[in-house]
Amino acid sequence: MNPGAAVQGPWGAAARPAIVLVLAGSLSTLAVLPYALELMAPELRRLLPPLHVLLPAQFVQALVLMGLMSWIGLALGPGLGLDAPWLRHAFARAPGPAPAWRRPLLEAMAGAVIAVAAVAVVMALLDERLPPMRVAEPPRPGPGVGLLASFYGAIGEEIQMRLFLVTLLAWLLMRGSRGRIAARPAIGIGIVLAALAFGAGHLPAAAQLWPLDAIVVTRTLLANGVAGLVFGVLYARRGLETAMASHFLADLALHVAGPLLAGAAAS
Repeated sequence: MNPGAAVQGPWGAAARPAIVLVLAGSLSTLAVLPYALELMAPELRRLLPPLHVLLPAQFVQALVLMGLMSWIGLALGPGLGLDAPWLRHAFARAPGPAPAWRRPLLEAMAGAVIAVAAVAVVMALLDERLPPMRVAEPPRPGPGVGLLASFYGAIGEEIQMRLFLVTLLAWLLMRGSRGRIAARPAIGIGIVLAALAFGAGHLPAAAQLWPLDAIVVTRTLLANGVAGLVFGVLYARRGLETAMASHFLADLALHVAGPLLAGAAAS
């Protein structure tokens, strides 16, 4: 821990790094809008306000929510051994050596491979058993909007699911048990619960394509939940930035490389 952070206290030391995360996270919520609109059913899209109203409202809402989540996660995390080490180092008043990057980068790449492989295995096992689609022509977002959405996955979702939710759950478990649950098992439980929440958060998008029967729910929870476990482990081992990098690489494979390969195969 740097001396400046000790003087400021955890909440004061978290403030400046949180500003960077809230700005990046809020911008990522705007970046994902084209992708989300393409997935949205036309009748729902017609209910949305005009873009000149929707975009500022989305940004302001994200500023508030991402700000609180970033600040809470960065303030509570160091006491559990969780942090954003590169971001913390950039704002340290008396910075020591820069965090290592080679091994975290390799682990981020390995995590992305595991996450993408998990999605592929789940799809191979369950897609034949999916119910008929609700729509005659399913939406197929292109690589451009997929690239924009990848920034939201890497930044926005990691702030919400890992920095905030994993950290808060682990902190509450330790606090509620009055120390009977140590940091490591508390973090492990937090990772699992956050991964389940991450999977459940994708159910509304799945519901626009299929009825939510047992196969659709299982497919959605497994495909996204395993990825959430991977990113959670990377957050605990290497920090938020490594989880973000892994999530970004996985989303590039799924939402950019995937549509490009599908388009090339169809032509």
